[in-house]
Amino acid sequence: MKKILVRAGMSPLDTFSADEMIKRNSIGNNVGNLMYAYSIFRNLTTKDVELIPDYYRSNPADADMINETYDSYVIPLANAIRTSFIPTLKRYTALIKKLKIPVFVVGMGMAFSYEPNVGQKRPFDDDVKRFVSAVLEKSNILGLRGQITSDYLSYLGFKEGRDHMVIGCPSMYTFGDNIKIRDVELNNNSAISINMTPKADQKVLKFLNDLSGQYKNLEFTPQDLDEMILTYSGMPFLGAAVNSKINNYPNNLSSDVYKNNQVKFFLSAPSWIDHMGTIDLSIGTRLHGNVAPILAGTPSIAIPIDARMRELTEYHNFPRIPANEIHEDMELEELLEKVDVHSVEKSQKRNYDNFINFLNKNGIENVYRYNSEGWKAPFDEKLEKVNLKEPLTPITSCGAEEMSERLQKSFGIIVPKQEKEKNNNNKKLKAKSKTISKLKNDLDKKDKELGEKNQQNEELTLKIQTMENSKSWKLTKPLRSFKQN
Repeated sequence: MKKILVRAGMSPLDTFSADEMIKRNSIGNNVGNLMYAYSIFRNLTTKDVELIPDYYRSNPADADMINETYDSYVIPLANAIRTSFIPTLKRYTALIKKLKIPVFVVGMGMAFSYEPNVGQKRPFDDDVKRFVSAVLEKSNILGLRGQITSDYLSYLGFKEGRDHMVIGCPSMYTFGDNIKIRDVELNNNSAISINMTPKADQKVLKFLNDLSGQYKNLEFTPQDLDEMILTYSGMPFLGAAVNSKINNYPNNLSSDVYKNNQVKFFLSAPSWIDHMGTIDLSIGTRLHGNVAPILAGTPSIAIPIDARMRELTEYHNFPRIPANEIHEDMELEELLEKVDVHSVEKSQKRNYDNFINFLNKNGIENVYRYNSEGWKAPFDEKLEKVNLKEPLTPITSCGAEEMSERLQKSFGIIVPKQEKEKNNNNKKLKAKSKTISKLKNDLDKKDKELGEKNQQNEELTLKIQTMENSKSWKLTKPLRSFKQN
């Protein structure tokens, strides 16, 4: 039996409780990470291959253990090309260089603005180059999320088609090329699911937030860790998005969707997809908030707000509308008229075949060759034996006993996390202070050097002037002497 190590916060077969998931940060700050992990486990698990999560451990000291235990390492990545992820990317680079087994990167993307300049020099360019180079020493080609990421790696000197290729997000291939979207007809009783990002434009947030007053069967599906903490305990995580003042965003228990128990935070990808099958329409600014309904056959509308989401929605041909086309008092029906909810079906077979082509180029065994109508994947058989957790609902919706239990556990979760966050912030402040002090010292040194140079320049100028005057005197004196004679 071959064993493949997979970068994942948890296996889809794990059934951690909500408090345990918060402690471990099993979702990697965003529950959407569980979605593409599910696809990797389902597509690569065969009767002869077992997948094991690394639980987000990236320690170069583990290299010997990994070499001895596993046959290969699959690293699915989301928007890994961003400043905050670079320290992790560096650790993976150091680890990969020590590995002797194949290493495959699946679905790497970037976090740039909506209209990025990929040719712009960035502080982390060299870190990304070192990571990509290390991976290419252990595999044939990298799989990227979209064309913008591909253009960026090409700018760094890697060749598209040889070193990297666009495959989209692996989550879209969870069930192969089988995507069939239902038609939708809206009415006041329609079940609507909304998803939002705190950094989205205010007019977009207002439009989405106002839907809660128009549809009584509306649900909000948050994704971030701080929102999971809020839903579980009612306590905001200091310094996080839900603790900041963002208009038209449900970031506290007094928000309508929390007060009305219209919030569901999913603890597994399979249960998330299953539930979305009961929804009539999903809409929002989150990628996986729209992937889940698509996989369930539910119509959805994506609102891309950055290059990360833009390149993926374009590649997979999501029903989508740009944020700048949303205006005040817009009706949901008006948005539906602007999109084709079936557009995603038209690209799925081509994209899935391309994904399988990527796996084959790297020699990664997968279930594609066995896939046929009525066939059950080996991972499905394992999943059937697992009792998946129900989605998390707001603490205010719980009975007294569960509420008490959550609050007791929350204290043990939040206090250490807040302390850790405080220590991290202090370290960052110290590092910034140190950098500022160094810059000040460098500036003082430069000023001193400049002052000395200015003084030297003044002295040199004075000397030149003196020499010029002296030269003039020497030329004229003999002439006067000659006349006198």
